[in-house]
Amino acid sequence: MFTGLVRTMGRLQRWRSGVWVRGDLEALGPLALGDSIAVDGVCLTVSRLVGDGFQADVSEETLARTTLAPKADGGGWVNLEPALRLSDRLGGHLVSGHVDGQGEILGIQRQPASWRLEVGCNPQQQGRYLCEKASIALDGISLTLAGCDNDGSRFWIAVIPQTWITTTLQYRQVGDLLNLEIDLFAKYTERLLYAHGQAGRPQSSGPKPGPEGGASASQPISAAWLRTQGW
Repeated sequence: MFTGLVRTMGRLQRWRSGVWVRGDLEALGPLALGDSIAVDGVCLTVSRLVGDGFQADVSEETLARTTLAPKADGGGWVNLEPALRLSDRLGGHLVSGHVDGQGEILGIQRQPASWRLEVGCNPQQQGRYLCEKASIALDGISLTLAGCDNDGSRFWIAVIPQTWITTTLQYRQVGDLLNLEIDLFAKYTERLLYAHGQAGRPQSSGPKPGPEGGASASQPISAAWLRTQGW
């Protein structure tokens, strides 16, 4: 798990079937084989240590779902964050490093105290989880939505100067693609509602709630049901 608070940046290049992250990586702390590092929001495992960085294997699934392949081909900059310790402060939000898809930068506007970043995404795959003030990870950066369209196809973020100058956002341009990870709690909440027949998807094939007053597919969670349970 990660927090979405970027520690440093590095340069990415191809290495066999994986990637090579190079740069001044002292901010990540001592690295060891098997460590998990978020690279532009993608959780990768250190498979080899080299003098100025580390190398990591990358699966076909990860290459297809994320921006790592074109970044590596072009030697692009990437955001880096080491895995979260249980004793660490959670300054951002819980980020798994499992990218849900990609979004496209639709606009970048310099404002007096921030940058307005406008991003487009797939309303069915990612957009349905978005709402004002929700958390989202863009290229591994923990950010808060300032607003979004009703259908979730477009959202915008106010990026403060500290975040802008310490992450790869400073190099981004309109039309660039970003790795998106939706807030975990939004996805878990949706799955639980589906299990109770609330969200219009087929019922889970798993065990149904017992008879001790629990909701079921035929008796979904509702205001009336909650009142009978003492809420």
